[in-house]
Amino acid sequence: MFRVHTTIGASRVRVASTLLVASIASVALVGGQEPSRPAFDAWLDGVRQEALDRGIRPDTVTRAFDGLTPLEVVVERDRTQAETVLTVDEYVRRRLTTRFVRTANEKAKTERRTLGRVGSHYGVQPRFLVAIWGLESNFGRFSGVRPVVQALATLAWDGRRGALFRSELMHALEIVDRGDIELEVMKGSWAGAMGQTQFMPSSYLKHAEDFDGDGHRDIWGSTPDVLASIANYLRNHGWRADETWGREVRLPRGREDEVVAEVGLRAAGCRAAREMTAPRTLAAWQKMGVRTVSGGALPRVDRDASLFRSGSRAWLVYANYEALLGYNCAHAYALAVGQLADRIRR
Repeated sequence: MFRVHTTIGASRVRVASTLLVASIASVALVGGQEPSRPAFDAWLDGVRQEALDRGIRPDTVTRAFDGLTPLEVVVERDRTQAETVLTVDEYVRRRLTTRFVRTANEKAKTERRTLGRVGSHYGVQPRFLVAIWGLESNFGRFSGVRPVVQALATLAWDGRRGALFRSELMHALEIVDRGDIELEVMKGSWAGAMGQTQFMPSSYLKHAEDFDGDGHRDIWGSTPDVLASIANYLRNHGWRADETWGREVRLPRGREDEVVAEVGLRAAGCRAAREMTAPRTLAAWQKMGVRTVSGGALPRVDRDASLFRSGSRAWLVYANYEALLGYNCAHAYALAVGQLADRIRR
């Protein structure tokens, strides 16, 4: 049975196997030893020079780094996240409460006009935009309170994943330097995931959109920009406007392992992708004895699907599901998005 490692935060459960568009999983210290760290001010001098060499304006560098100190609480969060283990079903059940689903439907109604415009422009069904918005930030209620530059500088200086966070720090400075957001307003998670979309700075630069036309890509306070940025991310990861995400299915009794072995698991991709089979047509799955969860025939459409199992349950998932894994590479997350989207009234 696949189990999902999750971190317990103050406001919500986060999937810890996420990519950089969400919180980054903690890594255990080798042998329990703390990493060697230089003096922060001396280390920061080198970062200042690198930023200037990259073309960041001197006044931006000064505003970002003058008086900057490390956030020890960020180091503590990175090293000592409380962790529990949930099954996929437990995670989805915990997230998709009756109240949460009701709020999702309310938001879909309230933002119907914006969602319609965004969905048409990017080719992404509005219900999926609402679902991701809800799971990432509870519809904008919890988008992070840590100063992003300070958090990223702390993690880069701490050294265990210094290159990764130093690169994200430079991207954060670029965002401020371009005028997309004021330094004081640039808040996010302890790991630097920003705004209502929970983009890391590198993802922001690639995917954030200015949909309200005010000249700023504001994923912190502009609902049109937030929804458009989510849609653009999905589109850039291969989203298909004429498909859904997938469906739960029933495997032929007693031949469950045989069906998976016949097709074989993927050899590449993130961990969740490698837990899926290679794609086959729905007709091929039908021939192997796979049926809908109610026992009926699979849809007669020309579409590829991959199979994955969790405990006694199985799903056939389409290209859009893989785009969801691009946002956060965990089956629990992608299934939660898909199932929440299915519960949002069209």
